[in-house]
Amino acid sequence: MRSVTHLIRILIASLAALIVPAGSAHAHLIGTRFGDFYAGAFHPLTDLNDVVLWIALGLLAGSLGAPRSRWLVVLFPIGLVAGFALAIADGTNFSGDVANATLIALLGLVLAAGLRLPAPLLGIVAFALAVTRGIANAAAVEPATNLVLFGAGLACAGYATMTLTMAIVVAFRRSEAGAASAWRGIALRALGGWIAAIGLMMVGFTLAGPGAT
Repeated sequence: MRSVTHLIRILIASLAALIVPAGSAHAHLIGTRFGDFYAGAFHPLTDLNDVVLWIALGLLAGSLGAPRSRWLVVLFPIGLVAGFALAIADGTNFSGDVANATLIALLGLVLAAGLRLPAPLLGIVAFALAVTRGIANAAAVEPATNLVLFGAGLACAGYATMTLTMAIVVAFRRSEAGAASAWRGIALRALGGWIAAIGLMMVGFTLAGPGAT
């Protein structure tokens, strides 16, 4: 169990390291220096909802195995582009912080419980999540932004995140053999519990409002 706890601490520390510098990043500054493609690719790193939601979904999908979830690497980017295009076309806005935090908690609970979601249900959840996050990321677009490049960068970021996260989890679970390696499954479920706790804390902070101490 000590090795499980150590792994969880490493994963949480890595997530924190990813989140902390993201708060000071700005998509328009990235776009000015490197171009709109990179602005679209890096903008999700500036939002805690994107960071935790994308990783949580990738962890859950990877834990279900490649045959059931490999098509998410295509479906998720398509959902991001669909949401982005919807927001640009008719000004659709989505700022459901409570809904995002609740979804984070639910994904964490499903991972922690070791539930085997049916492939169609997983697809619906992934696509709906991607559409909402595509809409949310469209808020970073400015009048001078090249929409095609920004949207392409966003889609590539989604593809890379899903592919890498799922691949790491699949490789991690594939080496599991027998009771001696059962801690790998336990570690993933424990990580799901931490993700659920993060989601619940985000719900509490959101409902408490900016004036809460």
